[in-house]
Amino acid sequence: MRLRLVPKETNWDFFSRSTLWLGISGLLIVLAVVSFFIQGLNFGIDFRGGTTIRTESAQTIDVGAYRDAIATLELGDVTISEVFDPTFGPEQNVAMIRIQAQEGQESVTSDVVNSVQVALQAVASDIKFVSVESVGPKVSGELIQTAAIAVLLAIGAVLVYIWLRFEWQFALGAVAALVHDVFLTIGIFSELQIRFDLAIIAALLTIVGYSLNDTVVVFDRVRENLRKYKQKDLKEVLNISINETLSRTVMTSVTTLLALISLYVLGGDVIRGFVFAMIWGVIVGTYSSIFVASAMLLRLGVKRDWSKPDNTAGTQFSNVDA
Repeated sequence: MRLRLVPKETNWDFFSRSTLWLGISGLLIVLAVVSFFIQGLNFGIDFRGGTTIRTESAQTIDVGAYRDAIATLELGDVTISEVFDPTFGPEQNVAMIRIQAQEGQESVTSDVVNSVQVALQAVASDIKFVSVESVGPKVSGELIQTAAIAVLLAIGAVLVYIWLRFEWQFALGAVAALVHDVFLTIGIFSELQIRFDLAIIAALLTIVGYSLNDTVVVFDRVRENLRKYKQKDLKEVLNISINETLSRTVMTSVTTLLALISLYVLGGDVIRGFVFAMIWGVIVGTYSSIFVASAMLLRLGVKRDWSKPDNTAGTQFSNVDA
């Protein structure tokens, strides 16, 4: 017996309340923007500057014990992770400790570094600080700018790709969904004040790819059905296409969420922010591919005769598999 999360055949009307769904999405985007400007993001060390300390000890690393020892120093945002490398010997246990820049200082002072070493020696008496490196505010500012450019370039590349593969109306619908996903993800991080670092930028780019994949699957079926049902209204064709791809969309999202939830529960603090962003991104990405991208396409309209690709409309590559 095959597992089905949705019935084999569905005939649901996804556009009976499309104005409501778009209104909810617009409201959430406004709330995300307001939260961003009022609260801002809880930037991690990557974007605020700080110091990275590489430690080495013969004793097995206990990240929890390290964190508890450093917590008494009240240094703010501290990230601890164990470094694994097949070239390390059995008595070579390496950890990376990242401490945010203290207020009014370019980096963590030598006194603070000495205090951290003394605190950790209570956990591992033979601990050594192999290297101490600092990231200043200037470099952090450059990272923020570069991260923003990376997200914008990714969305721009999507716009061009969808335009070449389908038509400009499809491209605007897909980009609207991606912008929706990015804004809501940044908004939830701002509202909950979850640490925002380079790992979250990687998550945003992954969310863009995931959401695009869902949207392209729906749009590809829309294009096929536009050829098949030339006399049906665009709204009806869109409904047929979404219903036909719904089982695949839901199954893909649920299986991805199962893996992500397992990582969130069992993966530890190091990747928890990244995994949370991915969980949120899968949910809003699945939603937007149906209720944002397709709704935008319905409002923009699209040509009905796909039997003859129009080289001036950006559809000259519409039959290319990619």
